[in-house]
Amino acid sequence: MAPGRAATALVDGSPAAAIPALDRGLAYGDGVFRTLRVSGGRPLNWERHYARLRADCATLALAVPAERVLRSEIARVAPRDAAVKVIVTRGVAGRGFAISRSKPRRIVAAFPLPDYPAALARDGVAVRHCDLVLSEQPRLAGAKTLNRLENVLARSEWGDERIREGLLADASGRVVEGTMSNVFIVRGGLAATPDLSRCGVIGAQRERVRDLLEAEGLDCIVRDVPRPELEDADEIFLTNSLIGIWPVSRLGERRWKPGPVTRRVQSLVERDDG
Repeated sequence: MAPGRAATALVDGSPAAAIPALDRGLAYGDGVFRTLRVSGGRPLNWERHYARLRADCATLALAVPAERVLRSEIARVAPRDAAVKVIVTRGVAGRGFAISRSKPRRIVAAFPLPDYPAALARDGVAVRHCDLVLSEQPRLAGAKTLNRLENVLARSEWGDERIREGLLADASGRVVEGTMSNVFIVRGGLAATPDLSRCGVIGAQRERVRDLLEAEGLDCIVRDVPRPELEDADEIFLTNSLIGIWPVSRLGERRWKPGPVTRRVQSLVERDDG
């Protein structure tokens, strides 16, 4: 690493680009991660990101890294604009599934922000239904574990660059999430987002949108969303920490223009980031 140049990856606080081969995060996906946006050296929506990381670590009975440690390491790897991934693994242990007294490992890495055209947030994106069916595991529901194979396989279903996201459902045909995003629908001016108590990932941006809508006196219901209900929605929008808010403009033969609730949410999030 050149003198004076910030590291792009830290492993337990030290510049590194690799972890031991026996780390349980590699062997079993035994760990969690969160991805956030850093703007001008400031991690956006940090309180919710840390709250979700703490909840995810609790789900796996992992010790969550101290907030001050993570803030310091994020500042080291991302002094300006970046996408930052925070990973916590169970660390190195012998073979076998039993949880040992291994020391958790933390990884903080920075990446260039994805170059998403402004038109995606302005005009909306085309999405598709994925063939892959999400498995249900209430014990892990909501947590962003290192095992994201379902998302990997779902994303491999299409290569058309005009399709920006794929929507995932469970075996009962209930919409759960996108391959990289959370989903919101609007009908009659009322917003709803899928119940994630059986499977799926609770994103920090999802929680921010719910909080912002509530602060505006607008209901956002968490409930089951059957796949056919998407066709009847007045608006659909997607959220994550890097895309912000994307209106959905096309799903199959159905077309939408970005609606008033979506535009209001975009405005609220932009103001909250300011």
